[in-house]
Amino acid sequence: MTRVAAIDCGTNSIRLLVADVDRSTGTLTDLTRQMRVVRLGQDVDRTGEFAAEALARTFEALDGYASTCHLLRVERTRFVATSATRDARNRNEFLTGVEARIGVTPEVISGDQEAALSFQGVISAVGDAPAPCLVVDLGGGSTELALGESELTAAYSMNVGCVRLTERHLRSDPPTAAELDAAVADVRAALAIATQTVPIGQAATLIGVAGSITTVTAHALGLTHYDPLKIHGATLPTEQVIASCNELIAATYAQRAAMPFMHPGRVEAIGAGALVWREVVTAVAEAVAASGRQLATVRTSEHDILDGIALSLA
Repeated sequence: MTRVAAIDCGTNSIRLLVADVDRSTGTLTDLTRQMRVVRLGQDVDRTGEFAAEALARTFEALDGYASTCHLLRVERTRFVATSATRDARNRNEFLTGVEARIGVTPEVISGDQEAALSFQGVISAVGDAPAPCLVVDLGGGSTELALGESELTAAYSMNVGCVRLTERHLRSDPPTAAELDAAVADVRAALAIATQTVPIGQAATLIGVAGSITTVTAHALGLTHYDPLKIHGATLPTEQVIASCNELIAATYAQRAAMPFMHPGRVEAIGAGALVWREVVTAVAEAVAASGRQLATVRTSEHDILDGIALSLA
């Protein structure tokens, strides 16, 4: 067994997984999973750089993660930064601060690498899913599509995410029809390019991961609190997922904040996240139908890029 720490720093949240990895079987035994919404990517889409207050929030969270890793006697750590860090001109200030806190060199990975790690993490936890699987990792700044069976065969990273679209388009409460149309146009344009690389119509199983999608799933399930055990592996009718997305898109800020499963850090951007997920699910369902089949259900996984990062340390 090797005790590892995986840290995933995205546009909206920073997350930690400490686990024991069995190198002979490639399986993980979780010790702790933690998540903090720090909004590292605040205004990066507009300014092209990290805001000082966003760096401060992220470093504060990372100080806590460093303490956890020390207490749990982690042997190996991998820190991965994704969309916002790829975009920020002042990323070196961030990366230097990360290394000073956790003692390892942080990695700014490409969209394709992000997709591959997400795919690996999901596939390690959903062995019964009919293949090929299309894994969708919907983040704050980007959304990755990854298709494959036991191995990845095609991947693409779209520059659309819940934080990016919220800041770019969805400024009203609730969003206006014109704002929603502009956001939809962005997502559909990105999908048109992505599907030239990833043949989404081949998918036998569609699996969604990350906070926007798990929150949509919690809403569709009618949960009275956020319950990862009920969310992980949830398989819902496609129409129910789309209906849940539509309700979240139309909800006001106050209505979203009052939902008992809603993390406070997701209230502002969940409408955009639901919009992206609705557009992806619809596009996949239409592509599958064009091949003479039906996408009857959509699955959600709580295992994702964090698991992929941890497994890579084995």
